[in-house]
Amino acid sequence: MKQLTTIILLLSLICSSSLYAQKSQNINELQSQREKTLQELEKTQQMLKETKKNETATVNKLNLLNKDIKERKQLINTLDREILSLDSEMRSLSDKKDSLQQHLLSLQDDYAEMVRKSHYAQKQVSPLLFILSAKDFQQMLRRIRYIQDVQSSRKRLAERIQNTQQEIDVQNELLQENKQSKESAVKMQRKQQQDLARDEKKQKAMLNSLKKQEKQLLAEQKKQQKKANELNKKIEELIASDIERNKQLTKEQALLAGGFEKNKGRLPWPVEKGFISGHFGVQQHPTLEKVTVNNKGVYIQTITGADARAVFEGEVSSIFVMGGTTAVIVQHGNYRTVYSGLSAVSVKKGDKLKAKQAIGKIYSDPDQDNSTTLFFQVWKDKDILNPELWLAR
Repeated sequence: MKQLTTIILLLSLICSSSLYAQKSQNINELQSQREKTLQELEKTQQMLKETKKNETATVNKLNLLNKDIKERKQLINTLDREILSLDSEMRSLSDKKDSLQQHLLSLQDDYAEMVRKSHYAQKQVSPLLFILSAKDFQQMLRRIRYIQDVQSSRKRLAERIQNTQQEIDVQNELLQENKQSKESAVKMQRKQQQDLARDEKKQKAMLNSLKKQEKQLLAEQKKQQKKANELNKKIEELIASDIERNKQLTKEQALLAGGFEKNKGRLPWPVEKGFISGHFGVQQHPTLEKVTVNNKGVYIQTITGADARAVFEGEVSSIFVMGGTTAVIVQHGNYRTVYSGLSAVSVKKGDKLKAKQAIGKIYSDPDQDNSTTLFFQVWKDKDILNPELWLAR
């Protein structure tokens, strides 16, 4: 019966070890996700600091605040799951520790019984006399081996007791580490909830303020849309003209196009750090309820002083200035990528570029609350594509 109990305890320990490994991996993933969200939140905070140092409500500030709120909610959700996982892991560790302690008691009982029997046997007859009283040499050898086996069994049992005690000590350390991790996560969660409440209050005040500026915002939106239409028309004309001049792709261009196409959904971003502040296609204006905008690319907001960079190897086919900023078109066979809103360029027409190579500095617009925004497009022949489907997630 005692042997059966020991087997059950050992099986329980094996199962709990497997579950603990799975839960530990889950917690590590959540902590990694938490760190990534914190990094994104830091970038957003940096961009918010780069806006004009006043309390004037702007669409740019609202976009950044919306992103900040979304990231905080994501962080709080991750912390929720992390705390739940830590609680679950602590229960598993505690159960494993209890099982180990039961196993230790069982081993100690076995050891005590073994020592008691050994002492009793020695009182009856000494080990030396036991060996010497053998009938013949073969029996003497068997008795020597028996005494050695008994001593080895005691030694092995003592080692198992020591190892089990060490395992219990390890479980205590892990429990303490998890307790500290949980305390840290709970503390961070409380702070993020306070910051979220503060930011949601700011968001509400900003929305109310912007609604009062509806006429001004509508006029500004029309102006921005006109600029965007002019830019898109110019890009379309340049690409059409380039296609007309180069009707047949060279072997090298065809290979380049094939490589570009294979990397759909895996292309590096055209900025090192940033987020999409204006998505592709028809989008609802952030504050004007009855106004939509039709974006022929994506607007990627980044930090002041950031470079635009090539998303794939290719050749610079066009560089032009419009509205005080510069745009660069890079050809990748029959695919093209466009980088608009640059204050300065570091390439020239005909340059062969590598992936992630700097193209130029992105303009920080003082009239748009110091927003540093790149307008990015992807074209296949004369067709404009959704860049969000091509960039790595």
